[in-house]
Amino acid sequence: MKMEKDLIITIDGPSGVGKSTVAKSVAKYLGLTYLDTGAMYRAIALQVKRNPLNINNDEELSSLLANTNIKFVNNEDNVLIIFLNNEDITDKIRSPEISRLSSDVATKNLVRKKLVEIQKEIGLNGNIVVEGRDMGTYVFPDAKFKFYLDATIEERAKRRNNQLTQSGNNIGADNMIKEIELRDKQDKERLESPLHPAPNAVIIDTTNLIADEVINRIIAEVKGE
Repeated sequence: MKMEKDLIITIDGPSGVGKSTVAKSVAKYLGLTYLDTGAMYRAIALQVKRNPLNINNDEELSSLLANTNIKFVNNEDNVLIIFLNNEDITDKIRSPEISRLSSDVATKNLVRKKLVEIQKEIGLNGNIVVEGRDMGTYVFPDAKFKFYLDATIEERAKRRNNQLTQSGNNIGADNMIKEIELRDKQDKERLESPLHPAPNAVIIDTTNLIADEVINRIIAEVKGE
């Protein structure tokens, strides 16, 4: 399929809804670049964890950000590798602790400004599938295709817990529900770019859908089928 030039597809939604799995597959199928913006905030969170500071102090936060370099590389298996100051942190940013901290740092204007600048720069060339929480609403409001994925909190908790179990970090279903409830509250109530669907986004409830069904639905929308 021949894709139009400068195409941007945004996939937003809350934690545990399956954005990464879907966005990666859609990008691969359409021959586009995949950008995981949530990983950017997780990278900043890891940097904060390693260099304790008062994230409410703009001077301290600005100094930290000035010494933070985030890079994405697709390996030979088309798996996205995230680098923080030249260190592969792909497997170090998926813990519940980093999830909570990334939601905190995402409320800070300095952090969002730095990362949105990077995201928009990447988006200048188009031809990307970008997933996050505010891609269709704030970062790429003119994107041609916008999607918002959602699911029940129980299903999202199960998915996240399964994901963590694979990396040896099972925290239990009840604890995961509490984690996601807290994350939702932070994401939806923050002053800076709160989580919500773009007015013209296609909303897909993934609760009872497998990943392939969501992927196929998005591809069909993009292809106009």
